[in-house]
Amino acid sequence: MQLGHVLAGMAVVLALEGLCYAGFPGAMRQVLARLAAAPDQALRVGGIVAAAIGVAAAWVIVGILGE
Repeated sequence: MQLGHVLAGMAVVLALEGLCYAGFPGAMRQVLARLAAAPDQALRVGGIVAAAIGVAAAWVIVGILGE
């Protein structure tokens, strides 16, 4: 995996997040309020799970594309 791939992936995530805020600002505000109220341990576990899924997905995608 090259740095360009990582940066492109980050750009896609930023674009998708922006679309969520643009399309559903009220829902995004509610989600942020729930996140702010969540305990630290729940956020840690969720972050680790999301990171693991992201790394695995990137590994599979790069493997499929053969780069």
